[in-house]
Amino acid sequence: MPDILTLREAATFLRLSERSLYDLARGRRVPAAQIGGKWLFPRALLERWLTAQADPPDAAHRLVPPPILAGSHDPLLDWAVRQSGCGLALRSGGSLDGLLALAEGGAVAAATHLLDPDSGAFNEPAVRDVLAGRGVTGIVWAWRDQGLLVPAGNPRGLATVTDLTGPGLRVVGRQPRAGSHILLQHLLAEAGVRLEQIAFLATSALAEDEVAAAVAEGRADAGFGIRAEAAARGLGFVPLIRERFDLVMDRRHYFEPPLQALLGFARGALFAARAGAMGGYDVSANGSVAFNL
Repeated sequence: MPDILTLREAATFLRLSERSLYDLARGRRVPAAQIGGKWLFPRALLERWLTAQADPPDAAHRLVPPPILAGSHDPLLDWAVRQSGCGLALRSGGSLDGLLALAEGGAVAAATHLLDPDSGAFNEPAVRDVLAGRGVTGIVWAWRDQGLLVPAGNPRGLATVTDLTGPGLRVVGRQPRAGSHILLQHLLAEAGVRLEQIAFLATSALAEDEVAAAVAEGRADAGFGIRAEAAARGLGFVPLIRERFDLVMDRRHYFEPPLQALLGFARGALFAARAGAMGGYDVSANGSVAFNL
């Protein structure tokens, strides 16, 4: 079938009468657009809408959550939320906190980048654990370069995570529920290094920009974070891994205006230009479905 369906084609696809579908479209209860007096239906959105209708009618997550995007901090996401005028409020507390907020009805979506060490998959295993039995979808925001943030010129010559155990090296860490902390733990375990072998600062950074600030201000000799923050502060960067950063939400809430406004803005040229200027982002898959559970 074509990507854009006419009223007749969409009615056939949904096995509804044309009149019933027309009434749904007029009531804005189904993804549709009226152009030149004709109703048109994006097939991909219809498929997601139909899946969302299959959620259990008594599910707790049918309650309307506040327009909050919780979870991991990402500078490109912060910028896009402001520029898009989507109306979402950001609550950055780490990837796991974001999923818990989503589970408890305290957020409409969660930003997450959690690596499962057993499967090597990003986000889906953690979402299955925290949001079991929920009709949720993961939308790709970006692939990001993660690695070591170091002073310009990398004066200590750091090249791998094992170098973080060097004598006298001060390292800024992240809070335990942050995706970056969990990812660093995985890389250290692969290298046979324990967290206790690293001299972390007493106070953890609660966001990506705080990691960069600690290194730029000389409070730390290194930190683990994203390339974009290193570039913003004029720091050196040692790439270690590429990760997928997703937005997770109940399928039915995907169609709500705030999320549609944000994702629509991210399809534009201004967003692509900003991602390129910040560095360390691959947004070619932005807006695609990473998983449906």
